[in-house]
Amino acid sequence: MKAELLYEGKAKKVYRSSTDSEKLVLSYKNDATAFNGKKKESFPGKGRLNNLISSLIFPYLHERGIKSHFMKRLNETEQLVMETTIIPMEVVVRNLATGSITKRLGLREKTPFSPPLVELFYKNDDLDDPLINDDHALLLTDVIHKELREIKAQALEINTVLTEFFQSINLKLVDFKLEFGRLPNGDIVLSDEISPDTCRLWDLKTNEKMDKDVFRQGTGDLITVYEQILQRLERRV
Repeated sequence: MKAELLYEGKAKKVYRSSTDSEKLVLSYKNDATAFNGKKKESFPGKGRLNNLISSLIFPYLHERGIKSHFMKRLNETEQLVMETTIIPMEVVVRNLATGSITKRLGLREKTPFSPPLVELFYKNDDLDDPLINDDHALLLTDVIHKELREIKAQALEINTVLTEFFQSINLKLVDFKLEFGRLPNGDIVLSDEISPDTCRLWDLKTNEKMDKDVFRQGTGDLITVYEQILQRLERRV
């Protein structure tokens, strides 16, 4: 179903669909990157795992009324999505303090955020995806005030749904990154992926890290961890 290659990012290739010009094919790669691409490695089977995991999570979000670009899984490494124009802004929702925010703000590790904290980052590799405020977002992207409020509200709603979802497979959702895109009719929907690449997940009982941090920090085998998450999801389904 793939036509021409439109874009290649760190974790995925994006193709035009050969059967519908308004649809795209996302092809998940085996590459893992950290620290804005400064650390990079390839893991055979990673693309398959992220595609399968993401393809199980998006339908659950749809069932809960959250719209996204996802349409269906095509095969083990590819999925069909609606074409969106990605808004160059990452929306990060944090339930517990860990990672960069502990250094930025001097917070103690595992400090809970109540309510959850929402942060915005400008998607720009040359600038290392800097933290921005609402005024910066309005300046640097095409969103307006109302849309920015809606994006933040949707991010918090997704957090509520995903927190409950991951708890059902004995995982704690610590924080996660979202991207949103604009459909041809102007509507803004959740885009990109939901996977251990974009979420920090800790085992509820042991606090073992079950996400890309095992690669970032060199503390475990990424493929083994991602396989465990897929197995938990498949047992839930």
